[in-house]
Amino acid sequence: MGKYVDLTGQRFGRLIVIKRTDNSKDNRAKWLCKCDCGNEKNIVGKSLRKMKTQSCGCLQKEQAKMVNTKHGMRYTKLNKTWNSMKQRCNNSNCKQYKNYGGRGIKVCDEWLDKENGFINFYDWSMNNGYQDNLTIDRIDVNGNYEPSNCRWANMKQQSNNRRDNHNITYNNETHTIAEWSEILNINRYTLYYRINKSNMSIEEALTKKVRKWREHNENTN
Repeated sequence: MGKYVDLTGQRFGRLIVIKRTDNSKDNRAKWLCKCDCGNEKNIVGKSLRKMKTQSCGCLQKEQAKMVNTKHGMRYTKLNKTWNSMKQRCNNSNCKQYKNYGGRGIKVCDEWLDKENGFINFYDWSMNNGYQDNLTIDRIDVNGNYEPSNCRWANMKQQSNNRRDNHNITYNNETHTIAEWSEILNINRYTLYYRINKSNMSIEEALTKKVRKWREHNENTN
């Protein structure tokens, strides 16, 4: 058993240790601390000694407020995008968490930095084609939110990059059904039916000429 270290009376950031309290669930020593703001909080001793916790939580709130005040973009679309990205990956109560954080998708440390996270994200965005009508898109849909794996894309690009898309390869070219539809000028629902509902081969589905209704109607009269 390690040597007992009495932290009573010591200061750690904004916290002053008052007394030892009950151990945590994983049997680590906890201490009742009083914050300079007046709040009291039980904190694990190791977290205090390593300076991982330096306040009751008020310091983090002040830092976040300072960042928002510093860059003056708290209510911008870009700031909302940044916050939404973090929520999807870090907040298990977020409705979209299961598809992001729940799958192991993370936001890089550079964009999570408490003091400069948004500024770093802003600088990357401005240097990589950000516009208000675009949305952030991960190039590898199973990869993290980080500069090397992100781009600003329109809704069409986003749709084509969905992980549930069906990619079709023909003549050494691979595209989604939506992309083949645009390339071949064939209605996407027609292609979807041919590929998923009929007995056509991929080649036949992509090359068979679509007979226009008007032409068909004239030939049958």
